[in-house]
Amino acid sequence: MPSFDIVSEIDRHELTNAVDQANRELEMRYDFRGVEASFTLSEKSVEMAAEQEFQLEQMLLILNTTLSKRKVDLRVLGDSTDQKSGKQVKRSYALKEGLEQKVAKDIVKKIKESKMKVQASIQGDQVRITGKKRDDLQEAIQLLRGDESLDVPLQFNNFRD
Repeated sequence: MPSFDIVSEIDRHELTNAVDQANRELEMRYDFRGVEASFTLSEKSVEMAAEQEFQLEQMLLILNTTLSKRKVDLRVLGDSTDQKSGKQVKRSYALKEGLEQKVAKDIVKKIKESKMKVQASIQGDQVRITGKKRDDLQEAIQLLRGDESLDVPLQFNNFRD
């Protein structure tokens, strides 16, 4: 039976390139001359550091722009936490990777409510969709792509006929 998996993954290489590009753009900006400001990427977060809070807002715009240019979905940036230390203000954005149980259950619920001729099952941090026809699977993909209520970027891979 044809099937595919729904996952939420981050292209680490493109994310690294986007953060590096944002740092280069930060060095070139006139309003950041002489200001200690930087982006750092860790395994689970992107951190911005600057001297003032309004500079963090400008840095977020720079980061969003570079992520968009690199075709990285902006929804990979999760909740932010602010922290003040000395003369610097830091803001850290958690990276969303993998489907949480709640989101996976929402996906399964949406598939079942649509009355499509496909079955959805949760397998760890991914959801597998199976059906008799390839067209039904493509219809399920279109349904999920058009849904704005899901707050995570979705990828559809492992398509088998």
